[in-house]
Amino acid sequence: MKNIVTFQRLLEETRSSNKRIYEVFQELESYMLERSIEDVRQLMKRNLNVMAASVRDGLSHYGPSPSGMSGELAQKILRRYQNPNKSAFNPLLGKILTYAVAVSEENQRMGRVVACPTAGACGIMPSVLIAYAEEYGFNEEEQVNALITAGAIGKIIAQQMELAGAVGGCQAECGVASAMAAGAVVELMGGTNEQIVHAATLALKNIMGLVCDPVAGLVEVPCIKRNGFLAIHAVTASEMALAGVESFIPPDEVVKAVKQVGVLMSPLLKENSEGGLAITETAKKVVPQP
Repeated sequence: MKNIVTFQRLLEETRSSNKRIYEVFQELESYMLERSIEDVRQLMKRNLNVMAASVRDGLSHYGPSPSGMSGELAQKILRRYQNPNKSAFNPLLGKILTYAVAVSEENQRMGRVVACPTAGACGIMPSVLIAYAEEYGFNEEEQVNALITAGAIGKIIAQQMELAGAVGGCQAECGVASAMAAGAVVELMGGTNEQIVHAATLALKNIMGLVCDPVAGLVEVPCIKRNGFLAIHAVTASEMALAGVESFIPPDEVVKAVKQVGVLMSPLLKENSEGGLAITETAKKVVPQP
C-alpha cells in the first residue's frame, strides 16, 4: 500500500475504494506501522482519553501562572457562557471556547496534553471534538473516526511543510490544528470526504500568515487565547463546507502557498520572541521563567 502525501491522492483513493477518509487512513497506518487496524484505533482511543482528561484538568486546575499572564482565563469564560442571557454563544460554542483555553492553560502548567499537531496548538482539537460529542451525543467510535480523519489531514500537510512555529509561524501550528479540527467536525456531522477536505482547506487558507510571537518566550501570550479563537475558526470552516462552500484554490495548492508564506516570513516573527507582540513595551516588562 503506497503512502498518501497529497489531498488529491487521498480523495482519489476514497473514490476508488468507496471508503471514508478515516477508513483509508487507518488501513494505511496499519500497513505502515505493521499493526492491526484495531491497534491503530486503540491508540487513537488513548489519545482521545488524554484529550478528555486535559479538558477536565484544565477546568479544575486553576490559579495564576508564574508569569501572571494566564491561569484563570478558562474559569472566566466558563462563567460567561453559563449565563445564557448574557452570552452570544450557544452552549456548543461556549464549551469549545472554554475547553480550548482550559487545555492550553493545562499545557502551560506542564500538564499532560496531546500535541495535536503541536503542544502550542493542543487546545483546538480536544475542545472541538469533545464539545461536539457532548452536545450531539457522538459515541467513542464516532469520535475516533473523527480523530483519525484529523490525523490524516495533519499528516498530509506535515508531509508538505514543517509544522513548527520556528519554521512557518503559528499558521503551521494553530492554523493546521484548526484545519484538522474543521475536518473532524465535518466527519462527525456526516459530511462528504470532499467537504472534509474543503473544510480543512478553508480553515488553513484563512489563517495564512499568522506569526509566532510568544511574549517572554513562553507558550502563553498570545498562544493560550489564540487556541480559543482558532477553535471557533474551525467551526466556521466546517459550517461553510457543510453548506457546500468550497475553496476556490485546490487544497494542495493552499498548502504550498502556506509553506511559501512561512519561508517568506521574517525570522523575527517565527518563535524567537524578537518581533510582534513579544517586543511591545508591556511584553518587555515580563520576566522570563528560568
